[in-house]
Amino acid sequence: MLTTVTLTLLEGLLTTLELFALTLLLALPLGLVISFGSMSTFAPLRYLMKTIVWVIRGTPLMIQILIIFYGPGLLFGLPLLPRFTAALVSFAINYACYFSEIYRGGIQSVPQGQYEAGQVLGMTRSQIFFRITLLQVIKRIVPPMSNEIITLVKDTSLARVVALQEVIWMGESFMKGNQGYAGLVWPLFFTAVYYLVFSGVATILLGKLEKKLEYFR
Repeated sequence: MLTTVTLTLLEGLLTTLELFALTLLLALPLGLVISFGSMSTFAPLRYLMKTIVWVIRGTPLMIQILIIFYGPGLLFGLPLLPRFTAALVSFAINYACYFSEIYRGGIQSVPQGQYEAGQVLGMTRSQIFFRITLLQVIKRIVPPMSNEIITLVKDTSLARVVALQEVIWMGESFMKGNQGYAGLVWPLFFTAVYYLVFSGVATILLGKLEKKLEYFR
C-alpha cells in the first residue's frame, strides 16, 4: 500500500512541478513588463497597470482560477480551457502582478545618481538599465522573490479546484476510492512530505543564488 501511495503521489507531484516551472517561466518576464507599465510616464498605461495589479492582488487566487476556467464558457459560450492551461494562466498572471511590485521596488531603490552618471558617460537608457541597474536590482530582489517562489510551491495546491490532478488531488483520491482504496486519510497528510522536500530544495537553490550575488555588496 505504501508503494502505491508513494508512486501515485509522485505522479501528482510531477504535475505540480510542471505547473510551478511554467508559472515561473511566464510570470518572471511578464512581471517585469507590468512593472515598466506601472512606472510609465504615459498616465493611462500607468493607471491601467496599477488597476490590474490592484485587482489581481486584492482577489483570491482560487476565484481567479475559477473565473479563467469557467469564464469564457459562461460569458461567450466558448469551450472550457484545459484544466492545466486554465491553472497555468491564472498562476502566471497572479504571480506576475506580485513580481511586478518587487521589480518596481528594486528598480526605484537604485540611487538616481547612478542613472545620471550613466547619462554623463553617454550611455543610452537601455545601456544604463542592463549594465548598471539590472544587476543591482537582481541582488536586491532575490530575498523577496525567494519568499514568493516558496509561496508558489504551496499555492499550486489551489489548482485542485478545477480538478487538476496535482499532488493534493492525488492524496484526496485515496479518500474517495479512486485508487482502489476508500476512506484512507493518511495519504493526504503524507503529501506534506512532498511539499516539505520540494520547498527545501527550492530554498537551498535560492540561497545559493543569493550567495553568488554577494559581490554586489
